[in-house]
Amino acid sequence: MTRIAAVLVRQHMAQAAPPGVDPREFLEAVAEDTYEMVAGLELVTPVLITSVPGLDDIVWPGTEVITIPDGEPLKLTLGRLQADQAAVINADAPDLPPLLVGKLFRELGRAEIAICPAENGGAVAMACALPLPAWAEPDLDAYDVVKDLRAQAPGPRKVATTPGWHRLRTREDVERLDPGLEGWDNTRALIRAR
Repeated sequence: MTRIAAVLVRQHMAQAAPPGVDPREFLEAVAEDTYEMVAGLELVTPVLITSVPGLDDIVWPGTEVITIPDGEPLKLTLGRLQADQAAVINADAPDLPPLLVGKLFRELGRAEIAICPAENGGAVAMACALPLPAWAEPDLDAYDVVKDLRAQAPGPRKVATTPGWHRLRTREDVERLDPGLEGWDNTRALIRAR
């Protein structure tokens, strides 16, 4: 079974840069930290999916970088991936524990789609078998993505959830980062430098 863990980077993620931090540098730092977490996972192939040009240098050599138009529906993006299963992780979760990505894949043993919900709405990540089920039109930024997907599904057990996490979508969200957690080194260095 082939598995992809794809980090999704979109331009709007730069708007969460705290005061005194360049938005482009912030975007690159959180994207690189999220990618580094994904690249360290076993039994998955990391991929970078981005609507932001010039991010090739944040990934390891040999990593596939897929360029998409900003605002492309996730269903189309998933159609670009070649694997049996895929997890898509929003890049604005630089401190996401790797265990939560593993739990997404584990939930696919009993459901067609698994969601890691985000605090304050939306989703941090989603996993599914490929191709994506025809009934699903996922939007990871929709306020109640789980409710929306369950309404689309032919049965309520088609969509599973894992424990949630937070995303950095506003300047205030940066305060959620826990200095005691490992990882997110690039974001940490950038914020400390200000």
